[in-house]
Amino acid sequence: MKPKALLAWSSGKDSAWALHRLRQQDEVEVIGLVTTFNEVFQRVAMHGVRRELVQAQANAARLPLWSIPLPWPCTNAVYEDRMRGVVERARNESVNVFAFGDLFLEDIRAYRERQLADTGLAPIFPLWGTPADTPALARAMIDGGLRATLACVDPKQLDPTFVGREFDAALLANFPPSVDPCGERGEFHTFCYSGPMFDSPIPVHVGETVLRDGFAFADIVPIDASD
Repeated sequence: MKPKALLAWSSGKDSAWALHRLRQQDEVEVIGLVTTFNEVFQRVAMHGVRRELVQAQANAARLPLWSIPLPWPCTNAVYEDRMRGVVERARNESVNVFAFGDLFLEDIRAYRERQLADTGLAPIFPLWGTPADTPALARAMIDGGLRATLACVDPKQLDPTFVGREFDAALLANFPPSVDPCGERGEFHTFCYSGPMFDSPIPVHVGETVLRDGFAFADIVPIDASD
């Protein structure tokens, strides 16, 4: 029997591609997607994506969503306490692997490994590589059918006019050299609405763009099938 795994799910392209990669490798059984939500605004922390869209992703991936409500603002101590609750639930449900879509930031990986040390859950990083790998990874995502929209941009690293744009070859060509093609240093965050990890695309359109807390956000809005 394959080990059961949870996948940290941000709603973006990297976690979506990590799910695709894990299913291709077929070494673990992903049994749930773990997402933190700002409990005041009911949106994904940092990405600003609506909770209903993340639920739609989970449905399209045929996986249950493990929601973690976080207060706003949220201290690291509170975050870690909520995550301990997830780990406890995971152990009760015979989960022994926790997967992450991180690409190359060593400090982030080391933090996750420390948090899971002695918990019985092994951290795995199916997309792990180096900064030199991300141009090819970004192209592989696009060529593989992944479709995503830039939901958040850090104006200190990337012009805010990029928010709301499609993650496609034209976008990659327009990025300044300082920007990682996958946004691994926080230059941008995405919402993935279609790809091989989903049964069907999630219908959305780009709504209002706002500047908040030093970031530019595009409101990704679900399209009602009855519209």
